[in-house]
Amino acid sequence: MKVTQGQVIARGLTHCCPNCGGKTLFKEGTLFELNKSCPACGLKIEKEEGFFLGAMSLNYGITCICFLAPIALLWYKGVLGDTAAAVLGLAAAFIVPVALYRSSRSWQLMLYYTFLPQHLPANRGALGKEDENV
Repeated sequence: MKVTQGQVIARGLTHCCPNCGGKTLFKEGTLFELNKSCPACGLKIEKEEGFFLGAMSLNYGITCICFLAPIALLWYKGVLGDTAAAVLGLAAAFIVPVALYRSSRSWQLMLYYTFLPQHLPANRGALGKEDENV
């Protein structure tokens, strides 16, 4: 069965495999260890060296724009004092990227397969049917 772009987006937002929808991106019992491939359908998750640089960029951008920029703006406008802004900024700079790690990895896969859905085994016709049986 073909996977639509809407399904890819929904699966990416819920940290599921973009091909089969299984909650199999990360190894069971770990917070940060990604599976090399989906245990349910065999989709290769770890593509090649550097594939997840996009996830790092997403994580960095969201941290800067959604967390650090508002802190800097509040400090600039005088709402936050120097010490409060520094403490909040440092805390956000260390905590937010760790908190968004799993999401950013899932979002990277979501973006990749949203724009290139034909790369999913389920969307390759006969080849996809073979991969679903793996």
